[in-house]
Amino acid sequence: MNVKVIGAGLAGVEAAWQLANSGFEVSLCEMKPKKFSPAHHYKGFAELVCSNSLKAERTGSAAGMLKAEMRMFGSLTMEAAEATRVPAGGALAVNRELFSDYITEKINNHPNIKVISEEITEFPEENTVICTGPLTSDAFAETIKAKCGLPMSFYDAAAPIVTAESIDMSKAFFATRYDKGDADYINCPMTREEYEAFYNQLVSAESVPLKAFENLKVYEGCMPVEVLAKRGIDSVRYGCMKPVGLTDPRTGRRPYAVVQLRKENNEGTLYNLVGFQTNLKFGEQKRVFSMITGLENAEFMRYGVMHRNTFLNSPQVLDNHFMLKNSNNIFFGGQITGVEGYSESAMSGIIAGFQLGRLLSGKEMLDLPRTTMTGALLNYISDPTVKDFQPMGANMGILPPLEKNIRDKQLKYSAIAERGLADLEKLLKSQ
Repeated sequence: MNVKVIGAGLAGVEAAWQLANSGFEVSLCEMKPKKFSPAHHYKGFAELVCSNSLKAERTGSAAGMLKAEMRMFGSLTMEAAEATRVPAGGALAVNRELFSDYITEKINNHPNIKVISEEITEFPEENTVICTGPLTSDAFAETIKAKCGLPMSFYDAAAPIVTAESIDMSKAFFATRYDKGDADYINCPMTREEYEAFYNQLVSAESVPLKAFENLKVYEGCMPVEVLAKRGIDSVRYGCMKPVGLTDPRTGRRPYAVVQLRKENNEGTLYNLVGFQTNLKFGEQKRVFSMITGLENAEFMRYGVMHRNTFLNSPQVLDNHFMLKNSNNIFFGGQITGVEGYSESAMSGIIAGFQLGRLLSGKEMLDLPRTTMTGALLNYISDPTVKDFQPMGANMGILPPLEKNIRDKQLKYSAIAERGLADLEKLLKSQ
């Protein structure tokens, strides 16, 4: 039986991988390289547009728990991340081009997957997973709108990238917070005077006009740094520029503020400014970000950009398996469903492909335990009582509490993760 997957982002490749490994013939439709969205530039599948980090690895964290669940389903994303990782302390970060190349090769060489390079504009009738992402083409977005009701939109942003050799290491230093990991981040420390001068220029810098939409909705997890800064003078110092857990070796003291840079590639020739997603004009980015200590002569290989993201009113149109209500086996996956984050998107594709495969095999779909991060996210995006639905990433707050409270947060989160993973393992082994 032939099934279709539309879109070869993180969710799409995972859905195709699940279905193909279950013995189905998969047609994977992807409009690249014939057509690119405003934020996509690389020809390969599973292109990482924003950060190159898949967040924390520690199982006792929301992101780490989700990754552990993905591995239990045989995630291609996790396999590729392990093969292409770059040092990032306690986080799992990858060389984004090698990551994309790894997945593209795996997909192209799978005997059950046929890649079709074309833009889809008609809504499918059956047996399809739609993973066109938050940057769905205008034509197909209109098709989805007609079928599912008005999609909602918000804005997403990416951070600039600089060359390592242009960073002044006489002022910056290598370290990770609290010495976790192998000093994988470059840290640019700032005094109070330097920070306040930088802050004043940041909040007054000129942004690119947003002409396409009347109302600006910004997802908190990828908020432009200049938007965050306008919430108050300490907003970024308590956010992406927080100095906690770091000591400037030049002074032996904690800096007033710090900008961290993370590797973009294994060679360590490129670094991105962590948390510095932005919509400033390119000239303004060069002017303002060059005020950061150590980046006075930084060479920018890519400036930050901002783009529109679109997502469904999922609680009204999707069930808790990512299936379109009252449809003939039409599923959605990825950020268009309202899950937010790389791993979350990939996991939604895994589940959509997994559940469709079960249906086509004559089996019932599985209800994932609410104690799992995946099950909790599924419950969130399909809960019709949710008001003003907005994207949600993995977090411990959406999981049910333990029967017996543990005061130590780290121990509590580890116990929550162990409970969820045990429940998922039990469910999968019973099938």
